[in-house]
Amino acid sequence: MAQTWRDLLFAHWRVDPAELRPVVHPALPIDTFDGSAWIGVTPFRVDGFRLHLAPPLPVIHHFPELNVRTYVTIEGRPGIHFFSLDAASRFAVESARRIYRIPYFHARMHVRHERQEVAFESTRTQSDGPPAELEVRYRPTGEPYEPARAPDTLDYFLTERYCLYTLDERERVLRGDIHHPPWRVRSAEAAIARNTMGRQIGLELEGPPLLHLAERQDVLFWTLRPV
Repeated sequence: MAQTWRDLLFAHWRVDPAELRPVVHPALPIDTFDGSAWIGVTPFRVDGFRLHLAPPLPVIHHFPELNVRTYVTIEGRPGIHFFSLDAASRFAVESARRIYRIPYFHARMHVRHERQEVAFESTRTQSDGPPAELEVRYRPTGEPYEPARAPDTLDYFLTERYCLYTLDERERVLRGDIHHPPWRVRSAEAAIARNTMGRQIGLELEGPPLLHLAERQDVLFWTLRPV
C-alpha cells in the first residue's frame, strides 16, 4: 500500500522497560535508549490511501489516524511495535487488520487547522477495543532538520525505523517493511487536553512529552514476512 502522512506529531514519553514487558510479547525485545523505553502517541492525516502504483481510492483516500507504539529491534533491524492504531476510515481499519495483523480500531475523529496549529480529537468507537481518547493542539516551533544525520541521538532512535513487527496466530514474529525518505522534522509544542491512549496497556502518560512534527512523509508498506 501507499499513502502520504501529513502534519504528523511524534509525542513520546519515557517509561521503565519493566512496565512494558508484561504487555509486549516475550519474542519482541524492547528497545531502550539510555536505559529507558519509550511510548509514542502519533496523530496525523492520511492522504492518497491506495494500492501501490494504483490511483487513490475514491471517497476513502484521506482520513485522520492515530497510533500508539514502542520500539523493537530484531536481527539488526530497528522497527515499530504497535499497541493500537485508530482511524476514521472503516475500510482502512478492516483492510489493515486482515493484511497486517495489527490492532486497528475505528474512531470518531476531527482535525482542524488554524494557521500553523493543528487541533486533533479522537474517540475510539469500535466495541472490540478498550476505550481510548486524545484531544491535542500542536504546532511547529523550530526549523526543519533530519535526525538521520545524527544517528547516535535520541531523535534518530525514535524516528528512523523502517519496519513494523507483529505476531501471527501461531505467535510467530512477522516483519513488514516500510519505505520512505529520511524523516524531516521540527521541534514542536502541544497542549494536551485529554489523553487516555496509554490506559489500554495499563499506563498513564503523564508529564510533558518530547515532541517532533513532520509536515509530510510519502510512504510504502510491504506485506508481512516471517522473521
